[in-house]
Amino acid sequence: MSDAPKQPDARLALRLFRTAPHACSYLSGKSASTVFVDPEIIPTTDLLSQLSEQGYRRSGPHLYRPDCEDCAACRSVRIPVAEFLPSRRYRRVINRNRDIVVKIVESLEGNIEALALYQRYINTRHDDGDMYPATREQFDAFILNSSESTRFYCFYLGERLVAVTVCDVLLQGLSAVYTFFDPDEGRRSLGSLAILLLIEHARQLDLASVFLGYWVKGCAKMEYKLEFRPLDILQDKRWVRIK
Repeated sequence: MSDAPKQPDARLALRLFRTAPHACSYLSGKSASTVFVDPEIIPTTDLLSQLSEQGYRRSGPHLYRPDCEDCAACRSVRIPVAEFLPSRRYRRVINRNRDIVVKIVESLEGNIEALALYQRYINTRHDDGDMYPATREQFDAFILNSSESTRFYCFYLGERLVAVTVCDVLLQGLSAVYTFFDPDEGRRSLGSLAILLLIEHARQLDLASVFLGYWVKGCAKMEYKLEFRPLDILQDKRWVRIK
């Protein structure tokens, strides 16, 4: 891209809704509350870009952020792509997956292979979570229900689909919405590979950041995000760089 990416306007006035406290999905024994943007609002690229700067995420048609009374463990994190250099470990991941081909598509509608892969992933890797067991209705609502800026990165090993990353292309970066992959291909570190690919693609698009969603202090499943350095963490409405 020859033009510099447009920066989001920080001024927003939206109607918000807050859930009642409920059991936290990340930390045992904690309660959580969530703020949602008015569901009648269309999640345009401009809106997604602005809200991402303020710590919001997209899940299917919903735009949300944690808003818990007695806990602030959820922190939005993003990778500044211009400063990222892959460690030896991540270089090995890249080399190990030279035989994978990535295709970027705008829809997974009717993709039975993607549905089957999603169900295997959830039912194998997250059988202790609130998304288990995976259903077609869940896949349609969570994965297929996208925005105008959504792209699907499909990873193929030969003719076989082994991973999918759902990504929103923002004005200032790429937002990794969700990744699911073949649970039998653990040696390939496909989750890490997906992030590395987004970093490289953001560079090609002249975008500043890759948004990884929330890092949750004390949640083992989220610790992998801290391994990508440098990293920006949203604290007290400011992005703070850690190296």
